[in-house]
Amino acid sequence: MEKGARVEAFDVVVVGGGGAGLAAAIEAQAAGRSVVLLEKNEKLGGSTSWSIGSITATGTPHQLRRGIADNPADHWADMPGFAGDLASRDNDELRRILCDEVPDAFRWLLESGVRFMGPMPEPPHRKPRMHNVLPNSHSYVYHLQRRARRAGVVIRTGQRVATLDRQDGRVTGVTTEKAHRYTARGGVVLAAGDFTNGPELKARFMGPQEAKVEGVNVTATGDGQRMAEALGARILNGDLALGPELRFIAPAKETLVRRLPPWRALAAYMEWAVDHLPAAILRPFMMQFLTTALAPSPALFEAGALLVNQRGERFGDELDRPAWRVPDQPGKVAYIVIDQALATRFSAWPDFISTAPGVAYAYIPDYRRNRPDVYTQAPTLKELAAKLGMQVSALEGSASAAPRKRFASGPFIALGPVRSVFVHSEGGLAVDSSHRVLGADGQPIPGLYAAGSTGQGGLLLKGHGHHLAWAFVSGRRAGRYAALEARPVAP
Repeated sequence: MEKGARVEAFDVVVVGGGGAGLAAAIEAQAAGRSVVLLEKNEKLGGSTSWSIGSITATGTPHQLRRGIADNPADHWADMPGFAGDLASRDNDELRRILCDEVPDAFRWLLESGVRFMGPMPEPPHRKPRMHNVLPNSHSYVYHLQRRARRAGVVIRTGQRVATLDRQDGRVTGVTTEKAHRYTARGGVVLAAGDFTNGPELKARFMGPQEAKVEGVNVTATGDGQRMAEALGARILNGDLALGPELRFIAPAKETLVRRLPPWRALAAYMEWAVDHLPAAILRPFMMQFLTTALAPSPALFEAGALLVNQRGERFGDELDRPAWRVPDQPGKVAYIVIDQALATRFSAWPDFISTAPGVAYAYIPDYRRNRPDVYTQAPTLKELAAKLGMQVSALEGSASAAPRKRFASGPFIALGPVRSVFVHSEGGLAVDSSHRVLGADGQPIPGLYAAGSTGQGGLLLKGHGHHLAWAFVSGRRAGRYAALEARPVAP
């Protein structure tokens, strides 16, 4: 440690200020411990704030109001349907913990001031279980931060943790890049997210091409996994992730729905409105969300849409993992090009441009109205190329050589730019049922806990609403277990 470094002592140190970290800090403080939460960014949020905001749970007040009888055992039994052939790699014990405890975590969120719409169906769930946060995913951090501060949690932002400190084999605290040391009488909880934007870890577990693909959350660099590995911890399912997939570039300014303040009264009114107002009134608000940075439907390419780069060149088969090739194109972006026939087809059900399952669908007219920054139209391919700064001969050549469809008549439309991203990864540290990080010998590393994506432990969280569910369930549990270990630490 550098000379003159500051040292502060707490019972529990939490690394990461997203949903899992805030949950851990709140529960540790509720156990009567002193807690500090450290976040490397200048504000809290993590991937929780970047998320769609859905959480999947059973036995919720929302289900009961609709007469839906549901239970954790059925939830546990349905989850392998999302994993498919990968189900054998799941951690059944952690899945049981998730399903058994998410009902209480959901009520805890309600008590904190968070509001939801739903539940929504999402097969292969046999019952509607997906609840979507109102008015947006900022609501989680807004309300949990307030709860944490009221409880007495010390929150420090702009504090990137560099190393885990050990004494006699036990993790006793952390040291930041600014040489500020925080000691922990109980335990350290790692809740620093996944490594969707960590090139080294992606290259090691997924491959060199995947390492070029950026994460939706650009600060999800696998800090927790990296620090724990230095102490002998193991990463499970590091090769699994949602992505690479194509996503529309987000608008320069957040939409009205994303800017809505997460006030309890506003969210309660929105919850009422979803159940009582006509769909025609609600739809424009839904479209502001559905046309932001979601994935274009693969059905576009199956129907014959072209994917070209900034020069107008088609750079591979649109049905053969195009998201893997976009990072090698100029500017790491591409454009989806369609003609009038495809535009007409994708203007109404069942052919949509993007969707949030169980919520709504967005079509060509919605993008024309809500996203003029990613919607370009021209009567001819020559004029479309001119508007986008593409080479006319390249774009016309791409259209004439299209393998699945003849581009017959205009107007022609380009949707984009789109980029290739990882939404989240499944590669978390091996943990036991008490969320203690396990070393190379399979034994817990004393004093070290992990939650959320950092402590996913081999659990497969496919399907909407499971990553946030695990963040809150595992965060609360890890915070409580770390608090139980509080004991004096030698100076």
